[in-house]
Amino acid sequence: MIQTQGLCYQYPNGPRLVFPDADVPQGAVLLLSGPSGCGKSTWLALVAALVLPSAGSLTVAGQALGVLTSVAADAWRASAIGFLPQKLHLSAALSVYQNLAMAQWAAGQAEDARCIHAALQALGVDDLASRKPGQLSGGQAQRVALARSVLLQPQVILADEPTASLDDEAAADAVGLLLTAAKTQGATLVIATHDARVATLIPPDLQGQNGFQSLHLLRNML
Repeated sequence: MIQTQGLCYQYPNGPRLVFPDADVPQGAVLLLSGPSGCGKSTWLALVAALVLPSAGSLTVAGQALGVLTSVAADAWRASAIGFLPQKLHLSAALSVYQNLAMAQWAAGQAEDARCIHAALQALGVDDLASRKPGQLSGGQAQRVALARSVLLQPQVILADEPTASLDDEAAADAVGLLLTAAKTQGATLVIATHDARVATLIPPDLQGQNGFQSLHLLRNML
């Protein structure tokens, strides 16, 4: 779940972003849309406790973020947030398996081979576990990054421009994978995008439910 009220972010020597309120139930899907430069990535950073708001309240996965220290925020983020960035940030020096294991280490957990292989298998890339990222296609790399993002069973999945530079078929595949992964995990899913195709890729039965919401950001909010 994600609840925001009066949320603002002031860039040092830069613009002030003012965001509309949001109330997203656990397990729901939020389409965060708007043109490039309207603040979508900043909103994701706020929800992930990577930056602190200048004003307003923010509660994510039952945790009020304003009361967390930096160390506590890091620990909370590792367990509660799965992040699929636009740039996948897979370590080129590590194998697919090791990239996922690194996520467990970063969260202070022991390496769990069973969980790693299960996450890769769920995304159809377990047979690629020994490959390096440079040996993967773009679609395969995205599946690996998604497996990494859901490995620790987060309560919230944040996807930043997941269809950027993808053709129509690959874009549909990416959105479908995100929806399936979130449903399997019971996670709240946020898809931040300026790609108008994404809204058309949300199944009609989901659009008609309270579990789907849309939040549109505008440049004039700066």
